[in-house]
Amino acid sequence: MKRDMELIRKLALAIEDFPSGYAPDDLTIDGFTKEQIGYHAHLMIQAGLATGYDVTTMESHSPEAMLTSLTWDGYEFIEMARDETRWKKAMGIVEEKGGSVTLSVLTQVLTELMKRAFGL
Repeated sequence: MKRDMELIRKLALAIEDFPSGYAPDDLTIDGFTKEQIGYHAHLMIQAGLATGYDVTTMESHSPEAMLTSLTWDGYEFIEMARDETRWKKAMGIVEEKGGSVTLSVLTQVLTELMKRAFGL
C-alpha cells in the first residue's frame, strides 16, 4: 500500500476536531477503507505525528494501528497543512517535481509557504 499524505492530513484534522483530544475507536474518513486508515494510523505513529497502539493481528492484511491523539509534531504538521489553499499549492509543487515526497521535505515546503503568507 502506498503512503497517502492526503489521508494522513485528513486523519490529523479529524482527530483535532474531537473536543476531548482523543481519537474515537471507530475513526472513519470518507473515501478510504478501514484497512487504509489502519495502515496510515500505523505510519503516523511511526512518524511521531500521533500516539496510538498496534492492533495488527494474524488476520490483518497490513500493519494496523488505532490512534489515540496527536503529538506536538502532529499539531505542528496540521498547523502548516490546515489551510486548503496552502495544502493544494504544496501538493502541486510536489507533483510538479516528481509526484512523491518525504514528510520532512513536505514539511519544509509547507513551512516556506506559511512563511511567505506571513511575509517572513
